[in-house]
Parts: sequence; structure tokens; C-alpha cells
Amino acid sequence: MDVKREKKYKILVADDSEMNRSILADILGDEYEILEAQNGLEAVAVLRERGPELSLVLLDIVMPGMDGFEVLAVMNKNRWIEDIPVIMISAESSASHVDHAYELGVTDYISRPFDAAVVHRRVVNTILLYAKQKKLVGMVSDQIYEKERRSSLMIDILSHIVEFRNGESGLHVLHIHTITEILLEHLLQKTNKYSLKYSDISLISTASALHDIGKISVPDEILNKPGRLTKEEFEVIKTHSQVGASMLTKLPFQQDEPFVKTAYEICRWHHERYDGKGYPDGLKGEEIPIAAQIVALADVYDALTSERVYKKAYSHEKAVEMILNGECGQFNPLLLECLTEAADMIRTELNVHSFGPASQREIQKLTEEFRHHEELSASERTLHLLEHEREKYRFFASMSMEIQFEYTVNPPMLTLSEWGAARLGEKELVMRPHKDKHFLEIFGKTQMEEFFRLLLKTTPENPVMQYQCRIWVGGQERWHRIISRATWSADEKPQFLGAIGKAVDIHEECTKMLDLEHSASHDGMTGLLNYASSKKIIQERMAEVPGKRFALIILDLDYFKRANDQHGHMFGDQLLKYFAGKLRQCIRGGDVVARVGGDEFVIFLEYKASLEQIVNRIFHSLLGEYGEFKISVSMGVAKSSLLISNYEMILHCADRALYFAKRSGRGRYSFYDETMKDMFSVISPIDEER
Repeated sequence: MDVKREKKYKILVADDSEMNRSILADILGDEYEILEAQNGLEAVAVLRERGPELSLVLLDIVMPGMDGFEVLAVMNKNRWIEDIPVIMISAESSASHVDHAYELGVTDYISRPFDAAVVHRRVVNTILLYAKQKKLVGMVSDQIYEKERRSSLMIDILSHIVEFRNGESGLHVLHIHTITEILLEHLLQKTNKYSLKYSDISLISTASALHDIGKISVPDEILNKPGRLTKEEFEVIKTHSQVGASMLTKLPFQQDEPFVKTAYEICRWHHERYDGKGYPDGLKGEEIPIAAQIVALADVYDALTSERVYKKAYSHEKAVEMILNGECGQFNPLLLECLTEAADMIRTELNVHSFGPASQREIQKLTEEFRHHEELSASERTLHLLEHEREKYRFFASMSMEIQFEYTVNPPMLTLSEWGAARLGEKELVMRPHKDKHFLEIFGKTQMEEFFRLLLKTTPENPVMQYQCRIWVGGQERWHRIISRATWSADEKPQFLGAIGKAVDIHEECTKMLDLEHSASHDGMTGLLNYASSKKIIQERMAEVPGKRFALIILDLDYFKRANDQHGHMFGDQLLKYFAGKLRQCIRGGDVVARVGGDEFVIFLEYKASLEQIVNRIFHSLLGEYGEFKISVSMGVAKSSLLISNYEMILHCADRALYFAKRSGRGRYSFYDETMKDMFSVISPIDEER
């Protein structure tokens, strides 16, 4: 019988002492899932990435890089402290420290050394208290969300009743909402003449749904007449604006609500024109409320581009041309500028917000799926979506094999992708770029200052920036192209928040282009150099500068035949591709790596310091698992010398060292020495290929 496991609460323990983290994990680990951070920067990184999942933070005060008080300051700035309780755990018990901690929002304060019973009881009480609070907040939020959803739904239903009586497509209300929203966004960017705020976009766009509600009073035979209306019939049609406004003024409640006032303005005056030739009141210019002006323009555009019982639809281009030429009455010149600028966006958005039978079926399917999961609260749904997006980001970041990064201004932190950190030789994913010594050595202080200067010159309208610079990768200075997108706040005066981006190795870009042109030089399965091309490159390198210190490593996968026999050749092929990827990651920019036959590979490199250290690093970075197959490798290493001075000789010596490693039990590496000179050698896959 399947028993559903109860979900554990997650606790973040932030302490620079591994012993303290271990003690707390022992006290709490049976009941809670423990996440650890060894300094303040790591704690903030975990909070930024996994904050919604956390139920509690146990926070030390004295930590390197960023102390506990700084972490609390960041939590306050980002308002995380409102949702995540913090218990301060520290040997600092002075009144000033305790008072400052409480001022910054901590829930409790526990002094070291730890009393297991005290820690456990306070953690349980704090988590239960906040869990109940979150549940109540979630219930209230869900009720508010549901109330707003139902209110919006009622508006849509009411306005669609009018649409279908009018023989329209069912999309008119949605189109008016979309066009109104786009025009408002452009108007707010263009001028502050109308004292509009960004919150007014939603208000006016929603109220636009009621613009034709007065048509409910117009007889069907006039509303849906296919031919030209008589003068008398047109006068009846014109009454709908006054009738709609009158319906809103007779509401028995909420007359002072901004939504009702805006809906009234739109209903009554969305047929007024800028030159005073509209109806019902003949308002002129700025006498017409701006909400009504915008909905009027949206209404005319959609009427022109939609098919009606009395006319065919005009094209997007023709409709815009007719409006700009004054064929549909006069409009505010500022709004006509907005229409011109937003024309392409309007066409694109209306295509997205239109649907046929297939799309309706998809909407119905999604609705049923949502109903199936309606037991989830809004907050739980948000967590599921966030986790899904995180998993997608991690997957694509790992597959792209690029140096990807995210930078935030407050706190000033740089977060690298796992692959990017490994590529740069960084042990930590999160750092302070202006203070991290190793990062400054890799990037260069002058280049970094220039990069941030260019980043600050971006704007919300033009946030993308490219910068070429030299970065130290694997002991070599290589040219990279940094492609970055700045992020800005949604305030009326946008604030620079940070950036996301990636650094692309220009050398590798060129190599990829050359690979396409010279695919014959590479192995078709793994993408590595093949035997012939690697031989040529190694010969040239060894002859180029005599006296340099080179090494050749031959390695193969132990028990590869067993992997093919037990899991099939398709698995074996995938294993080789995976292993080739690991080889690429463990070499430096100037090293040569090739597949020379079957499961056998070579690495050729130049070294200056300890070769033993380099080989040991490569060897251990290749170990691991692929599916159910445990990856084990054997390696033979030969160094260049006066006697081993060309390709054939260094290959022969490395091959003998590999044979010795295999004879010694596999899963190890051996360096060639003179004792192997006359050792009996078997025919290797390299010999077979030659």
C-alpha cells in the first residue's frame, strides 16, 4: 500500500562554523529538511532562489563576507522578513546586539552554547505560528482573488451579452481591452499631461468592457440590420451611450468608486470626437476624458478590422490609414502618434488574443485541468510554478555549456551558473564581484569597471548591451563576448536593479564555425577531434617550439564492453557522448582532446608546474556515474623529453603506460618510465585504426 509521505518543512541554517551547522542539523534533521549556508552571501543566494519554500532561518551574527545583520537588512529590503521567520543564534549576547536583531525583525534569539531542548521547542513554536499565519493569509488572498475573478467574470459576461446581441464575434471586448492597454502604455511613456499612473492602465482597460453596455436597450432589428440605417434608426443607436451611462448612475452602491466613475466616462463619451462632431454631448478636445478618448480610438480600429453584418473587415494597414486620414472622425493627435508607434504591436497582440475552435478546445482542456487541481491554494500553485521554472532554468543552463550569470545591485552579488563557475575555476557560485580577489584576477578590475559603466548606460527601452574583453580561463587569457540584459524596476522613474547575461568564448565560436567547414576532422559521434586531425595538430605543436614541456595522456573507459552487452549499443553511444562532454570540461583552452578509436581518447597538453597535479585533477573529474553504469578510467601518461621528442614516440610511451595501468588493476593512471620500455604490449585500438 502506498503511503503518502508528509512534506517536511525546510530550514536554512546560516553559520560559518561547520560544527555549529552539524549540531543544529543533528537536533532538527529528523523532523525538518536542513539547507546550509556557510556565510551571509550564500544565505542570501538561497533566500533569493528558494525563499518561498523556506519555513525558518537560523542565522548567526558573525560571518565572513556578509554578517547576519547585513543578511537581515537584505531580507527587510526585499520584504522576505515578512514571510520567513528568523531565529538569531549567536554567542554574541550583549543587549545592543539583541536589541538590534529584534529591530531588524528577528522572531527569537538563542545564545550559544546550544541547549537541544530549547532549540527544538522554539523552532517548533515559531514554525507552527508562521504556518498558521500563512494559512490564514493564503485563505484571505484566495478569497480576494476569487472575488476579483468573479467580478471580472461578471463584467465579461455582461459585456458579451451585448456583443452577441449585436452579432459580433465574441472578441470585441477582449480586443478593446488589449488595444486600450497598449495605447495607454505608450501614452504614459510619451507624456505626463494627463496625470495617469501605471495602476490606471488596468482600471481603464477593465472598465472598457462596459463601453457598449447601453446597446442592451436597442431593438434587435436595428442593432443587427444588415443594410444602411435610416436617420431615425441611427438616432436610436446613438442613445446607447446615454443609456449605458444612466445604468451606471442608477447603481444603488459604490458611486464614488474610481472604476464606476471611469466606466461612466467611457460609456457616455466614447463616441465623442476631438473636433466636437461626436455624440451625445458634442464635447471637444480635452473636454473629453482621456479614458473615453482612448476607448473611442480602440473601438473604431476594431470595428474597421472586424467583419459585421453590414460590412466586410478592412486590413490592419487600411484601418490605420483611414484613422490617420480622418475618415472616421478626428482624434487626439497624441493618441494618433501612439497608434502609429504601436501599430505593429497591436496587430501582433490581437493575433495572440484571437482564437478559433482549436484554441477554444485547448482553453476548455486547460480549464478542466485547473479544476482538477483546484484543491491547491494560490500560494501552493505559485510554489509549484516557481519550482518548475527553476528546474527548467537549471536544465537549460547546464545544457548550454555557457558562462551564465545574474547580477543584483542590492545586495551587490554575482551568481554564476554551475557550469560557468567550473569553467572559471570558481569554487563558489555567489560572490561580491568588487571584492572577490579571485574574480578580480580572472576578469580584471579595469575591464570590470568598464563593463559596469556600459551596463549603467542602458535604459529600460534599450536594455541589451554587448562587451568584448579578455578573461582568464584555465590559465589562459581568452577573448569573450559578454551579452547582457539590464533589469529595471517598474517605478515611474525606473531604478537599475541588475542584469542577466552570458559570456561567450570567441575562440570557441570560431572553432565551431571551423568545425562546420571541416567536419571531416572531427569524430561524428562525440564531436571531438578524430585520430588523424589530432595527430596533425600534436605533431605541429611539438615541432613548433622545441624544448617546451608537453604531455600526452591516453585513456579509455574500463568495462565499456560490459556496458554495451548489458544495456545495449545505444546506451554505449550515449555514454561515449556524455564522457566526451566531461573531457571537454576538464581540459584548458589550449589543450587537445580527441577520440582515437572505440572507447579510447587522448589528451595533449603543455604544462609548466606539477604534471602530477594536472593529471590527478583530470582523472578524478572523469569519475562518476552515467545511469546505472559506474564510470572508471585507466590512463597512461608520457612526457616529452630529448628522447621522446615527436608524436610517434610520445604516443608509443603513453600507450605502454596505459597497458601497465590496466595490468595493475584498472581504474588508475600510470606515468611512463624506462622500466616499461621492453614490456610486452598488446595491440591497442589505436594500432588497429592505424
